[in-house]
Amino acid sequence: MAQTAALVQTLKKQLKAQGKTYLDVAQALDLSEASVKRLFSEQNFTLHRLESIAEIAGLELTGLFRLMAQEQQRLTQLTREQEQEIATDLELLLVAVSVINGFGFEDIISHYDITEHQCIRKLAQLDRLRLIELQPNNRIKLLIDPNFSWCPNGPIQQFFQQKVEQDFFQSRFDKKHEKLIVLNGVLTPEANLAMQKKMERIAEEFNSLIRDDSPLPMDQKHGNTMVLAIRQWQYSLFKNYRKS
Repeated sequence: MAQTAALVQTLKKQLKAQGKTYLDVAQALDLSEASVKRLFSEQNFTLHRLESIAEIAGLELTGLFRLMAQEQQRLTQLTREQEQEIATDLELLLVAVSVINGFGFEDIISHYDITEHQCIRKLAQLDRLRLIELQPNNRIKLLIDPNFSWCPNGPIQQFFQQKVEQDFFQSRFDKKHEKLIVLNGVLTPEANLAMQKKMERIAEEFNSLIRDDSPLPMDQKHGNTMVLAIRQWQYSLFKNYRKS
């Protein structure tokens, strides 16, 4: 699945580089725009269709696979020691999360109470960690893979889990930009695993939308956090009623 997601993301990048939209693809394939969007969202292409879309992006399949391989040489995860360095420095964590979300140097210093000197020092640390390449005039080049993730149960994840418990759920989730869905049900382990796979696809779509919006100015965007969770779990109060 990760390979499929990486391939589709590479294809989307090349279409964008050629100035091609979903509508252009739809017209070339004699499909509706909604159908094309669904193809990319579900990442469900036949080999023939994949080849046809690659041609629209000016590529042969071999070229598309080669570009994907180049992308996959990027950083997919930090070590726990590297994460610990970031997690114990709130300013560094702020800058790291910002650049991962597409902030440039000017965006960071205009959005946050951080001086140019402080920001450059933190960017230099991220450059040393190979998360970014700090280029002339403080331009930032991300060196992470599209499927980059923090270590499971690592320092960064633990930090944000604490913040989720303390802050994230302190809302009624009744505003137009908020939504909370809580479901309970009895599932087999196989169904639970199938649901986890669907959650991974939703996470991939979330990251894809972030990349699609990356060219837009920061003043047109707002920070969003999505929490997806599933586990075999029951309220402790209910457990007291279970037969031993």
